[in-house]
Amino acid sequence: MKTLIIVGFLGLILYNLGAGLYYLLVDHGNSKRTVNALTRRIGFSVLLILLVAAGIASGYIQPHGVQPG
Repeated sequence: MKTLIIVGFLGLILYNLGAGLYYLLVDHGNSKRTVNALTRRIGFSVLLILLVAAGIASGYIQPHGVQPG
C-alpha cells in the first residue's frame, strides 16, 4: 500500500510537470496555468516528503542504508 501511495504521488508530480511544460508552450505567457501547474507540483513534492518523513518517524517505513561494495 505504501509503495502504491508513493508511486501515485510521483505520477501526480510528473503529470503536473508535464502540464506545466505544455501550458508554457501553448499559452505563450498569456495565462497563469503554467504557474498553477508548477505550484501544484511543488505542493505534491513537499507533501510526499512529509509523508515519507512521518512514515519513517512512526516506524511504518523502515529505511535501509546503502551497503558498501
